[in-house]
Amino acid sequence: MSNKPLAAIYIRVSTEEQARQGISLSAQEEALKNYASALGYDIFKIYKDEGKSGKDIKGRPEMRQLLEDAQSQKFQAIFIYKLDRFSRSLKDLIETIEKLKELGIDFVSLQDKIETTSASGKLMFHIISAFAEFERNVTGERTKFAMDKQARDGNHITRAPWGYKIENKKLVATEHSYQVQELFQEFLNKNISLTKLAKKYGFSVNGLKKILTNQTYLGKVKFDKQTHQGSHQTLISSTLFNHVQNKLEKLGIKKS
Repeated sequence: MSNKPLAAIYIRVSTEEQARQGISLSAQEEALKNYASALGYDIFKIYKDEGKSGKDIKGRPEMRQLLEDAQSQKFQAIFIYKLDRFSRSLKDLIETIEKLKELGIDFVSLQDKIETTSASGKLMFHIISAFAEFERNVTGERTKFAMDKQARDGNHITRAPWGYKIENKKLVATEHSYQVQELFQEFLNKNISLTKLAKKYGFSVNGLKKILTNQTYLGKVKFDKQTHQGSHQTLISSTLFNHVQNKLEKLGIKKS
């Protein structure tokens, strides 16, 4: 029986990333198996999350299993292809690696030339991770700026609410938009519970509350807590909208 230390290999790729960059699961696996072998490790298990986002560990079953096995100390090292394969959050990444170190488990990133077995490796890990986080923040700021500009120009920037559709990047009323007016009038003028009204129109109660408080129907565009005049068609009057808000408030119904 081999006396070599055991290594876990974790690989992840989304369909979009695979098509764009060519870093398929098989390519990551082959490279990491060779690297682990060259460093004197036997492979304990290969954990694969295919088509999974890197934003949230909850949505990656193999990652969760990897961390459970790490807690049970079933291996001595984790090998990954690149830092963003493991986590896109610098905070989560550092906290996870600190926990692994407490368990005596080393962490190795092939493409980033990072390993936590030495002081220089730890330093390089923090430097590269900081730059990666900085780059993502800059990208996020640019995206937010562009979306804010669209909102200020009166363009809807999220999913079209009930009664509208997106056409040529513009919000336009559908042939069923008259139902929005009917729903608002029915809630205001009839003694009907939210539960029954929601069921009648095929919504959840929370979904109905979102509709009844959505300023998009007033021709407004809301983004980042700022409201702007939109360029799309208004479906209800401000008078009707305000009366509905007053009734919601009297009923003690808060915005969802």
